[in-house]
Amino acid sequence: MHIHPLEQWTHTHKFNIDHTHGERKTKQVILLTAITMVVEIVAGSIYGSMALLADGWHMGTHVAALSITVFAYSYARRHANDTRYSFGTGKVGVLGGFASGVVLVVVALLMGIESLHRLVSPQPIQFNEAIVVAVLGFGVNLLSMFLLQGQHHHGHAHEHHHHKDHNLRAAYLHVLTDALTSVLAIIALLAGKAFGWVWLDPIMGIVGAVLITRWSYGLLRDTSGILLDSQVDSATLSKVRSAIEADADNQVADLHIWRIAPQHSAAIISIVTHHPQSPEHYKKLLADFGELTHVTIEACPCTDKHCIIDSQANLARWTN
Repeated sequence: MHIHPLEQWTHTHKFNIDHTHGERKTKQVILLTAITMVVEIVAGSIYGSMALLADGWHMGTHVAALSITVFAYSYARRHANDTRYSFGTGKVGVLGGFASGVVLVVVALLMGIESLHRLVSPQPIQFNEAIVVAVLGFGVNLLSMFLLQGQHHHGHAHEHHHHKDHNLRAAYLHVLTDALTSVLAIIALLAGKAFGWVWLDPIMGIVGAVLITRWSYGLLRDTSGILLDSQVDSATLSKVRSAIEADADNQVADLHIWRIAPQHSAAIISIVTHHPQSPEHYKKLLADFGELTHVTIEACPCTDKHCIIDSQANLARWTN
């Protein structure tokens, strides 16, 4: 049995990021959204506005979805050192983003169905009261976006390096769609009051449903790929392969790179060479790839003729 310390060969699997500030801001947004949700649903029922009801229902689902965001941050932080998770809890936020995307799709479906029903069977609307409440809802949405703005921009800045906080992205997307449905409700109510276009109210509900579906599709596409351990982009794979094969006669036989957290990736690389080196040698070749924080190397010795010697012999033969 090996009796020497293993510290130099071991490493942490804590790949989650501390989002305490973002978590606190999200809780404030949840409180604001919950209050507005109750007001809009009650007012929409009393005044007969489908656009206002749709906005209220949308806010209701966002309270649940934003709660998922907070839970994901909290769970990832509390279980960051839990050995039951092989690569840490970095994907908990991605799972939260995926769940929020599913909620958005359900909301869009319900909005579309109810709007179609109101389009076929119009109902009277008390425009003045409904407009006041819709404007109030939009104001709350703007305040919520302001609270999350700094956190969202921080995450957005990382997108250029393929570092996305999908949990934060989902939270901001929920607030953004709230603002959209509020604007659509205001437009529909003002036009309905001025021109008698009662049909515009459910039309705006349908437009909102389509836009929300489109946004949620992008969120579901990105998060599902990470949850299913899909490979990183082909450009990154090519660069990693080139960095390895530029050294000696190395040939990459097998290469897998996948996301284990928004800013961290894991890699398993199998190399065939006549001159096997220690794993640390190959890891140094990848020093420029900062996102590769968990790398496993397999160096397979080749027993055939030396490739470099054979290549030199062939070159000499063709030049003579």
